[in-house]
Amino acid sequence: MIRQIKYFHAIIRCGSFAEAAEECCISESAISQQIKALEKNLGVQLLKRQNRSFIMTPAGEYFYEKTQKLLADFDRICTETSRIDHDNRAVIKIGYLKCYGGLEFQQALAAFSEKYPKVDVQISYGNHEELYDGLRNGLIDLALNDLRRNPSDLYVNFHLVDSACKIELSSRNPLAGRKHLEISDLQDLTCILVASPDQKREEENFYRKDLGFDGSVRFADTIENARMLLLSGNAFLPMEGGGEPVQYGGAIRRIPLFRNKKQVTRSYYAFWKADNSGYYIEEFADILKSFFK
Repeated sequence: MIRQIKYFHAIIRCGSFAEAAEECCISESAISQQIKALEKNLGVQLLKRQNRSFIMTPAGEYFYEKTQKLLADFDRICTETSRIDHDNRAVIKIGYLKCYGGLEFQQALAAFSEKYPKVDVQISYGNHEELYDGLRNGLIDLALNDLRRNPSDLYVNFHLVDSACKIELSSRNPLAGRKHLEISDLQDLTCILVASPDQKREEENFYRKDLGFDGSVRFADTIENARMLLLSGNAFLPMEGGGEPVQYGGAIRRIPLFRNKKQVTRSYYAFWKADNSGYYIEEFADILKSFFK
């Protein structure tokens, strides 16, 4: 039926049976027979013939509109299938949040690379807006990101987890012994945010609005530099993901964050452009999802 649908689209695109037949390298009678067979299979009339011209029926217009994506997806699937079998130079570009501290991303990378050792996995990181810019501009294929905006049909919005928000503190800070902290407990501390120079205002506005924090803010360009500032001052670092920053040997504590006695949570998704979906992108998303409990 796919071939018949392609013939149907060729007729609409060319505006005549004769030109469509020439484009498809078959006879005019053969393409006409294929359309009749398609109509018989569907049980509806798609085209009304008028001498040497035609008009689409309402059913034909609907079928044409809805099958445009079907044909595009079919061609993409065929291309991707062929590439999986023949192309040893497949590349997937993945971006993740600068402040994501969970181990799920690293675990997914290791599992994916073990399963597909010939795929070149390229990694980058950024804050929320930088990752979306990367998706829009084709610099990354998939982004592990938080949900700060309404989901868009332009992207696949693949839910991973709703996770507890936490902050990091120096173990020497008097608040480090608490089982959890309220946002109001942090007002006398400096909030450290990881952001590039052109994203500082965006990040600060989001965290002030999201957390309701109105204290001082300081910026670092990397998570490592942020933690150095954390260790040397009276500050806290909003952190995504779970676990403990074990590489600092207990010098940093990660503590759940509450607002009005309720745990603050954030939703995390894998995002990729709907028109750039492919086997390896979807496979990485599935593997990533499997590591979230």
